Amino acid sequence: MSTRKRYWMMKSEPDAFSIDDLARVGTEPWNGVRNYQARNFMRDGMRIGDGVMLYHSNCKVPGIAGLATVASAAYPDSTQFDSKSHYYDPKATQETPRWFLVDVAFERKLKRLIPLEEIKQHTDELGEGFALTARGSRLSVFPVTAAQWKLLLSLE
Repeated sequence: MSTRKRYWMMKSEPDAFSIDDLARVGTEPWNGVRNYQARNFMRDGMRIGDGVMLYHSNCKVPGIAGLATVASAAYPDSTQFDSKSHYYDPKATQETPRWFLVDVAFERKLKRLIPLEEIKQHTDELGEGFALTARGSRLSVFPVTAAQWKLLLSLE
């Protein structure tokens, strides 16, 4: 098992949960992810201490807003069991949960939002498979290489 730090991008709509909200609460369960690939990244790939870039999506100026850290191992997302929740999944049971999450801890807000339009100017350096700029990619959680992390932070 590798002990090398991993890096991730996690998207959130700022009107639902922003970097400012994370700064206010400190640590938050990253619930409501309902994509199997994104779930698998959280459940199988994330480790405590991994770096997270928080990306504001579906807003006037989408972009990277801040940094966080994975603060827990993956555990079942309780919203899947709550019939009143928008994220309820009737096929999920306590015995066989379908959806997992990690807790995310605030690290810092970036000095400025790094807008998607600016990130796209570095597509060649980020590589063809970079999920944020890949055509048709809708993942809310995905890995970022150490080189991509360093490049994106250099834009700050």
